[in-house]
Parts: sequence; C-alpha cells; structure tokens
Amino acid sequence: MKVLIVDDHALFRSGLASLLEANDIEVVGEASSGLEAVEKARQLIPDIILMDVKMNDFSGIQATRLIKTEIPSIKIVMVTAFDDDEDLFEAMKSGASGYILKNIKAEEFIKLLSSVNDGDVAVSPWIADKIVKELFRKPGRLEKSGPEEDLTQKEVRVLKLVAGGSANKEIAASLKISENTVKYHLRNIMEKLHFKNRAQMAVYAAIRGIVSNDNPAET
Repeated sequence: MKVLIVDDHALFRSGLASLLEANDIEVVGEASSGLEAVEKARQLIPDIILMDVKMNDFSGIQATRLIKTEIPSIKIVMVTAFDDDEDLFEAMKSGASGYILKNIKAEEFIKLLSSVNDGDVAVSPWIADKIVKELFRKPGRLEKSGPEEDLTQKEVRVLKLVAGGSANKEIAASLKISENTVKYHLRNIMEKLHFKNRAQMAVYAAIRGIVSNDNPAET
C-alpha cells in the first residue's frame, strides 16, 4: 500500500506518516495543498491519498475531483477535523472512498485504511447513518441514475450485501464466489448505475429499499 499524505499542517503530516510507517505502510510523499496534491498524485501514482478537506489555496474536494478524473484508480480518503454535512456529501459525489474524522483512534484508522485498500469504503457507522437519514429526507442530495432493473440477478445480490455493510470477503463467502468475481460485479454495478464509488452504491440501495433478509447464497 503506497500512501500520499495531504494536509496543510506539517506536524499532522509528520505524525500520520509515523503512524503509517509503524504499521508497515509506505508513505511515498506529502503535500501541503490541494494543487500540490494533484501534482504529487500524477508523479507518484499512490494507491491511496489521505486528503485534508479544508486547505487555503485549493480544497481537498477540488483536488479529489481532478485526481479522480485523471487517475480514477487512486483511492482518496478525506481526513478532516470538521463534521460538516456539505463537505461529506461533496466528497462522496467527487469520488472519495471514505470520510474520516481526525479524532479517530489509531488502530481504527489503520483498520479503515486497510479496508479501503481491499476495495471497501472507510466510513464510520455514525457517518453512514447520517448519510442514509439525510438522503431519505432529501433524496436529491446525492446524484443517482439508472434503474437497478439493468442489473443481473447476481449483481442485485451483490448490491444487497453492499447495502448491508458486507466487505468483499464476506460477499464472496455468502455468494460462494471469488473476491475477484465480487470486484468484477462491483465494477459492473457502478458502470450501469453511473456511480463513482461503493459509498454511493450503498446509499442508493438503502434509498431504493434494495435490502433483503434472505440468504443471498440461496436461489
């Protein structure tokens, strides 16, 4: 896992780099602004970017939009001190793979980061709850398009498990398929429904009621 740290506070970058390296995660670079983050992303092609949200010259959300447009394979996790609903929704719409507050415990942070590297979403349960409640109240907050009728039966099963919070390994076990096959289905779902990330997929499923208590391995 190669990580780029973006934050306008040098002390925070240093502390985060030490935490990552102590957990055998390679820090390939640091940036102090959104514009520098875009340049470093182009040069270094990290697996994950840990992106501050609020920076003076160019925000983390603006940088995320540019990076995800140019290099969609890079996963971006927003790391912020601010619990701001607008930032949260804009980050999701921009293609971020997670949204983490800076007051999180170190061990939980590393766990979430590992899940992002495995293709999951780094969103704390209370944030996921906030997203679902807000979208039920204002369904237009998160862009969505495309009927789920375009999905295959297997893709619908995968979507249900994503909505239930299952990780790729759990989905693979439930459906008795490989993790690579799970990732293949996830890519197809996102292409068909025009989503940028797994978080949008999960919220869409919750809004549309695409959740079932049935055992997905049956049928």
